[in-house]
Amino acid sequence: MMLPALLVAISCGNSPALRAEEKAVENPVAGIVPVTEKTAEETATQPEETGSPGGIAWGPWRLGGALRGNYTYGDYPGTAGPSRGSRGGNFELDTFRLNLDAKYNGWISSAEYRWYDGYNFVHHLWAGYADEANRVEIGVTRAPFGPGDYGVSQSWFFDQHYYVGLSDDMDLGVKYTRQAGDWTLDAAYFARSEWNGNGASRDSARYSYDVVKTDTGGYAEEHQFNLRAIHHWQGDGWSVDAGASGRFGLLDGRGGEEGHHYAASLHTVAKHGNWTLAAQATRYEYSLSDNAELVPMGAYDYAADVAAKAWILAASLSYHLETPGIGFLDYVVPYVEYSSIIKDERGFNNSDLLVIGAAWASGGWYIYTDVAFSDGNFFVGNKGDFGANADDGWQYRININLGYYF
Repeated sequence: MMLPALLVAISCGNSPALRAEEKAVENPVAGIVPVTEKTAEETATQPEETGSPGGIAWGPWRLGGALRGNYTYGDYPGTAGPSRGSRGGNFELDTFRLNLDAKYNGWISSAEYRWYDGYNFVHHLWAGYADEANRVEIGVTRAPFGPGDYGVSQSWFFDQHYYVGLSDDMDLGVKYTRQAGDWTLDAAYFARSEWNGNGASRDSARYSYDVVKTDTGGYAEEHQFNLRAIHHWQGDGWSVDAGASGRFGLLDGRGGEEGHHYAASLHTVAKHGNWTLAAQATRYEYSLSDNAELVPMGAYDYAADVAAKAWILAASLSYHLETPGIGFLDYVVPYVEYSSIIKDERGFNNSDLLVIGAAWASGGWYIYTDVAFSDGNFFVGNKGDFGANADDGWQYRININLGYYF
């Protein structure tokens, strides 16, 4: 096969600050349902899926992992910026990860560690208990916020919620989920964000975006509370999940400064046949003791400023196409996604992201092919950011991500 040969030729390089490979098996709300995924009823008492079609199983334990390579091409003239495709036009090693999951008489646990070029960290590490209606996870686990684990997104890039810590956010605490008829209810308390891993930055070698401390200041997240409620309706060939999410937490500054933050969101996912339409509207605020208009947030060994107060609007449309007539392909999911950070500060420009692409599945392989356009995203072009975004110019990025799960 050509795909294994391509990965053998991959060389280590700068990796973008977002990893979406596990969407293929952990995002049933957003509509991706691969052939290896269990039904919703079966996964209600299963540990977190790792994406491996098989793995190595012994007793209640299962060891799996993934290796991913990435190809980038786009607006990167002369850039030395972090993770912005400075070696555009080349295949590069993206991610290597190992997963260890367990399930025994209702007791469940899941752990994942990831390696990138120059840094590595714990993705999640939790243990808990689950039955047909209840689930508890304790440790570094995903905060409940938004319509699903990855917001409205199915692309490799996520939507703009991810870059301000409002989707796929891992924190250290305890989470409770209750299935009550047509309702799914979540409540969580997080003592702090996940800890810093091994890298060159002071506090940003981590998977998900958090408020971080830098060499010149910054804050640490602590005592965060999350609540989420989602109601499910379904009929002949259609379903709708609509809900609301909220969170509130404190901030501890390096120089004795303090602050707090909150976010509130309305979201919905509607399905008809193989079509999925998802939408989300969110308000967030970071209130700091010095009334700063920017707050440092970090992930993937790099920190940068984000607008302290803003609205986020996001929407996606996708179609799940089974391919029984194509022997080497299980299914393909084409999609289009748009999201925007609309900032309160008058001098700040909005940060928009448009992604058009498709996800392809074949056995243990999962591949993203995306074209992204943005006027305010670190990882599309070499201009634009989530703060003041002074450049405010549209740029593009073509991205192909190939992953093999074992």
